[in-house]
Amino acid sequence: MKKLSYDIAVVGGGPAGMAAALEARENGAEKVLICERGSRLGGILEQCIHNGFGLSYFKEELTGPEYAHRFIQRLRESDIDVKLETMVIDISKNKEIVAVNQTDGLFTVDVGALILAMGCRERTREAITIPGDRPSGIMTAGTAQRYTNIEGYMPGREIVILGSGDIGLIMARRLSLEGANVKCALEIMPYSTGLIRNKVQCLDDFGIPLYLNHTVTRAVGKQRLEGVFVSGVDIQSKAPVPGTEKYIPCDTLLLSVGLIPENELSKKAGVTLDPVTKGPVVDEKRRTSVDWIFACGNVLHVHDLVDNVSEEAELAGRSAAGYVTGKYQVKPVSIGVIAGENIGYVVPQSLGSENTDGKTIRFHMRVKNPDENVKLTIKNSGGKILARFPRDIVEPGAMQSISLPAQCIADHPRSLTISSERG
Repeated sequence: MKKLSYDIAVVGGGPAGMAAALEARENGAEKVLICERGSRLGGILEQCIHNGFGLSYFKEELTGPEYAHRFIQRLRESDIDVKLETMVIDISKNKEIVAVNQTDGLFTVDVGALILAMGCRERTREAITIPGDRPSGIMTAGTAQRYTNIEGYMPGREIVILGSGDIGLIMARRLSLEGANVKCALEIMPYSTGLIRNKVQCLDDFGIPLYLNHTVTRAVGKQRLEGVFVSGVDIQSKAPVPGTEKYIPCDTLLLSVGLIPENELSKKAGVTLDPVTKGPVVDEKRRTSVDWIFACGNVLHVHDLVDNVSEEAELAGRSAAGYVTGKYQVKPVSIGVIAGENIGYVVPQSLGSENTDGKTIRFHMRVKNPDENVKLTIKNSGGKILARFPRDIVEPGAMQSISLPAQCIADHPRSLTISSERG
């Protein structure tokens, strides 16, 4: 079996993997390898031909392929090795990964550090258990996006969208522009789970109704989907409300019902996962519970903006480089980070090493429910308020980011609690 050796290996060649690899190389890692299972770099950005990318990171508006190309070009100008159509199938505890491709066959790579950047996948019909027939025409919004933007096929003509995630909203607009009749979008929650700008630009501007507190209760059709039954749901139990069911004829049902981090490899490596994000538990350097493994991007927690993915990946790349060069000394985790009132999750989940830049610690989080005129509040384990950050509006579809001056935790509290508080 072929055996290779690298300072750092990155699993995944999407926006997170590319940014992490480049940053690791620029910070002292001599030999860096990217393993990407697809036939090209860029990940999901390849099929995201709409604009809106790069406003924060590049300070200009780009399409997904344009955003990816900026990083691909930098990789071509570097000495970072890239193996495409390469599947990493195992991670051993002795700092070794096992991978396979057509050129090298089955091979192993000894690494000083590993960066996980595998991204996420969409929840399918099976994950939400829609009753009824099993015809063609039921697919995830991302699948429809690939059919339309990469393969050049129309997934359908009479379309219903279940879920108000960003991909579903974007495909409502995309398919409308291609001549499809997008009849409606349905959302089981009492609020849209996508970004406000996507709801406005992709639904409101095209006259597509969004029905909140509604879901699909049955699919109808033998060969091809013929229609769906839709019901209102109880706000608390999410159970269909009797007497509210109605039938909507359609030939296509797109599912935009959430994303799940791709963490099968993380589990094999013994990495501790967060039950809320479904991604690894990390410290402020994006180090996982396995001290030589780092994680970033949508494999860690699902982001709404790729700009944030790139910034987080650069942090993971710098940290991994610091680990292999000895600049970053692993220290025991001493401070836990707790999600408080109306906070769904916080990343990082712990603070244990020296802070990345010595000045600030940046936290990312999502709220559980929409709210207005709140303050994101950080308290230490004694209840002392360390910092407050006012927000006019918070919603689950938009990730919140706040920065805490490092000197605020100079007394090493046992934990920090971040809450969304009114008043």
